Amino acid sequence: MLTTENHKQLTIKTPTNRALPLGEGGEDVWIDVIQKMDEVYSELVDSQTELEEKNARLEEAHAFIGSVVAAMTDVLIVCDTNGLIQQVNPALETAVGRRERDLLAMPLTDLFDDASRKTVAGFLPELKNGGVVAQRDVSLSAPDSRNALISVNCTPRCDHRGRLVGMVLVGRPIGELQRAYRELDTAHQKLTQTQQRMLVSEKMAALGRLVAGVAHELNNPISFVFGNMYALKRYGEAITKYLSACNGKSGPAEMETLRKDLKIDQVLRDIGPLVDGTLEGAERVRDIVQDLRRFSSNQEETLEAFNVTRLVRTAADWVIKTQRVKPSVRLDVPDTLEIRGRKGQLHQIIVNLVQNAADVLEGDPNGEIVISGEKTDGEVIIRVADNGPGIPPERIDKIFEPFFTTKPIGAGTGLGLYVSYNMAVKQGGDLTAANRPEGGAEFTVRVPADEHASA
Repeated sequence: MLTTENHKQLTIKTPTNRALPLGEGGEDVWIDVIQKMDEVYSELVDSQTELEEKNARLEEAHAFIGSVVAAMTDVLIVCDTNGLIQQVNPALETAVGRRERDLLAMPLTDLFDDASRKTVAGFLPELKNGGVVAQRDVSLSAPDSRNALISVNCTPRCDHRGRLVGMVLVGRPIGELQRAYRELDTAHQKLTQTQQRMLVSEKMAALGRLVAGVAHELNNPISFVFGNMYALKRYGEAITKYLSACNGKSGPAEMETLRKDLKIDQVLRDIGPLVDGTLEGAERVRDIVQDLRRFSSNQEETLEAFNVTRLVRTAADWVIKTQRVKPSVRLDVPDTLEIRGRKGQLHQIIVNLVQNAADVLEGDPNGEIVISGEKTDGEVIIRVADNGPGIPPERIDKIFEPFFTTKPIGAGTGLGLYVSYNMAVKQGGDLTAANRPEGGAEFTVRVPADEHASA
């Protein structure tokens, strides 16, 4: 503890440099000085802490920007107003085969080939005049010519006062992009070709399943033609014999007897219907062959006018005659349902839908297929329904996907409904599926009544 004498011996200087003994109030001043020193020190500590935090954030920001720039696949070049390089990214180093330290302070134009230097030299003046530099194709002076061609965009670089201090050039290599596009196009073409081959294979598979029915369909008119031709041959022999007798010396009585024996009057009555029937049979054979050609052809079909009702009957006959246990087929379509469209494609759609219904009803003696059709609002609607088990709810969204099938391995390709759906869409129509309230499934085909008018 300080004594009175000690107080008299100790002095301090006040802010006015006047020596003040402690005993005369110097102790209070000393305490004020110490407090001020503490406040200054505290402020210094806070400033140091804040500075360190800002420096840490700055380093983090610098590291973040550096990682972003390093990860860029586009080339990046920063230059000043004299066109001298200040910074580049690793993508540019890789493209030109040189390190950043070797490129600093180099003229920007030296990075590009002779043909592009004049264009690059005009970027800065254009930006200074308020222009926009975007999507300019130039070539780097690079060892690998495949990476040389780039599409560049330039933006002005300004300081905190808004003064232009340089520009930033970002270039996207388009040589690699073009090569990727070519590879993608090649892959797409191969995929398209493969898809076309798959569609043709599905047609052939469906045609193979229908051969027996088609053979039976062809057998009827061919047999009819053969029978008529044999009758016509006999009639021709009779007429030839009768005409030969007319040129001889036979009298009227003998000619009358010969006429009755050869049944000339009956021949004359039958010959017209026989010829007409033969022509009808031949035309039927021709129509079946044309339907087969349309069904199996992978060529683009031309539009034509045809009767959908006849097409539906033919398609159903082809399918049902191949079934071991034949389901009953009920047609609810008008006698005539004329449209203008792609006959072969619609025929294949109906064949696929009827075949699908027949497969579902295979072995069911009570199976029934109902085919209905109508024309309304410029389109033809054809429905193919069955009384089978219907479509499971979890599968109804997948039945039009390629290769999706519920049939055993080897019994189906899974392409029938996929092909049918795409054919309907290609004609400007649609194909949908739903379960019937009374049981079974129903497929609905919608196609324009005049595809040419709706195109």
